[in-house]
Amino acid sequence: MIHEVDQAVEAVIRQEALQGNSVEVVFEAPTKDWAARRNAPTLDAYLYDIREDLSRRAVGQWNITDDDGQTVTGRGRPVRYFKLSYLITAWTQRPEDEHRLLAAILGGFLRWDALPAYSLTGSLAEMPMAIPISIALPPPQDRAISDIWSALGGELKPSLDLVVTAPFDPHGVQPVAVPVAEPLRLSVANTTNASREEAGRRRDPIHPETAPEALPAADATKTASGREAARRRRTT
Repeated sequence: MIHEVDQAVEAVIRQEALQGNSVEVVFEAPTKDWAARRNAPTLDAYLYDIREDLSRRAVGQWNITDDDGQTVTGRGRPVRYFKLSYLITAWTQRPEDEHRLLAAILGGFLRWDALPAYSLTGSLAEMPMAIPISIALPPPQDRAISDIWSALGGELKPSLDLVVTAPFDPHGVQPVAVPVAEPLRLSVANTTNASREEAGRRRDPIHPETAPEALPAADATKTASGREAARRRRTT
């Protein structure tokens, strides 16, 4: 996300302020050693602060529906917004040229309340919301521009404070299960009668399936002999 904001800031600088001028655009810390190595006109957009915009934080979930707007296909959580603050400075051989470049930068960004569409790439271009920008506003009470220069070890220099409020989605969209389109169908098998018939076959000695003629030859002979012996006992 941060790299895409850098690209958008550079695109606006080149399109709205430089307009084809051969001025280098960099995103480096303007330290004293770095400044000593500058030998060509340069615009530096140094990203010196990143903090969340708590006034835009939201909670909960939101649903994503299909084209008919009836079926929920996914769920997401609200995006988070972060303020990216850039310290923009101009570096040339003459202060007048630096002031002209800063004026061009100021005028270029004042034309827009949000980053223009032509400057957006990647995930920023896919975001459905605008990406607000502000320039040359008073800094927050807990941060002074002079403190930034002191931390960099450089000399105080005319600069512009550009703030881009960029959305960041750390969660993405979570898909949900596809809803069932057909009604539920139940089928019940009647196993009671089948169980009774099977039990009856085991108890009935003259059931066709357990009759002597249906048994193996050896078992049929034993059964016939047993019946003949029982008949003789009854007659005696």
